[in-house]
Amino acid sequence: MQQNNKISDDELNLIKQRCDKATKGPWISYVEGRDHSSGSNFIMTGDENNRGDDIELIGGTIDDQEFIAHARQDIPRLINEIKRLKKLIVDI
Repeated sequence: MQQNNKISDDELNLIKQRCDKATKGPWISYVEGRDHSSGSNFIMTGDENNRGDDIELIGGTIDDQEFIAHARQDIPRLINEIKRLKKLIVDI
């Protein structure tokens, strides 16, 4: 049996709500030895004028950290693109 992998408008709205509730971006991954020389790996949240709390992962890999940090910027862009494409389909 084939699964329906379509994202409904309700699901898309729930994803957007979770994104909107998360700490404001941008989120930037900092890796000790690559981006700075002391301390631990962390994700910096917010910008220089409006910093949020840093996020430190326990048990995650550097690739996991990079994914999480980029997701803060990527998910809103993906949501907007999905909405744009859905509108194009409706307009056809």
